[in-house]
Amino acid sequence: MKTIIYDCDNTMGVRQRDIDDGLTIFYLIGNRDVTLKGITTTFGNDTIDVVYHSTKNLLEDIQYDGIPLVKGGMPDNRNSKAAQFLAEMVDAHEREITILATGALTNLYGAYLMDNDFFKKVKEIIVMGGITEPLIINGEDMEELNFSIDPEAAYSVLSSIAPTTVITGNLCLNALFGSVEINRLKADINLPAYDYIYKRVVPWVDFMYEIFKLDGFYNWDIVGGVYATHPDLFMSHHLLINSTVLDLNTGVLNISTQKNNGYRLTIPSEITDIQKLNDIVFESWKQVIINKPVPHSAL
Repeated sequence: MKTIIYDCDNTMGVRQRDIDDGLTIFYLIGNRDVTLKGITTTFGNDTIDVVYHSTKNLLEDIQYDGIPLVKGGMPDNRNSKAAQFLAEMVDAHEREITILATGALTNLYGAYLMDNDFFKKVKEIIVMGGITEPLIINGEDMEELNFSIDPEAAYSVLSSIAPTTVITGNLCLNALFGSVEINRLKADINLPAYDYIYKRVVPWVDFMYEIFKLDGFYNWDIVGGVYATHPDLFMSHHLLINSTVLDLNTGVLNISTQKNNGYRLTIPSEITDIQKLNDIVFESWKQVIINKPVPHSAL
């Protein structure tokens, strides 16, 4: 059983904004091997306010009020409620909490500034972000959008003493959510959770085709969620990284070629069984109970 706090920039339900954080929330809520102790909101896909309210709306839609939802801060004000929540929870449950972070790492850095032993007390940190080589989607060079939006915070987390795994953008290119997966949702549309997800997937797929001519979308953040529960589905490497704050301005992870020159991170390079990963995801989504009609607002 994993005890997880999810720090995210969810914008599911916001027009022309990423839905993968929302899909990850569904995964964590529905997964029987996860105890979700809280959701903290950061920025990236949109502003702090938009992310917080879209996450609040999602939880209200599915009538899920069993966990705290805490609003985060910005680089010019790291002393946020989310940072305080993270610091207090990790202190109260020392070496028990896994933090899954899929947006700017501002809240985690803020927690460290409040408690300099924060990184010693956390069990592990799994972050989605960073690139080890250019991120190319259908010939388009895509910018890294997590570490680069608060590189100082990213550096503090990646170079910390906490056991840290980085799910890179490059790895997530192996997790295309395409027509097979969309049809799988549609086939069981009578399930309220699948219905809710399907109604948000379709507009996002249309937008991805308009922008990238992509038949589907890359399910970025859910790869980190599955890694938290099933690391056996990944081929991982323990690497020394020597990226500075300046390097992280573009999200680049420089692999050190010199012994003891850098900080050690676990970086998966391959999803070994994408079919099994999707099966686990769909089964977890299925467990999310929605007891009212699926809303159509904000699509």
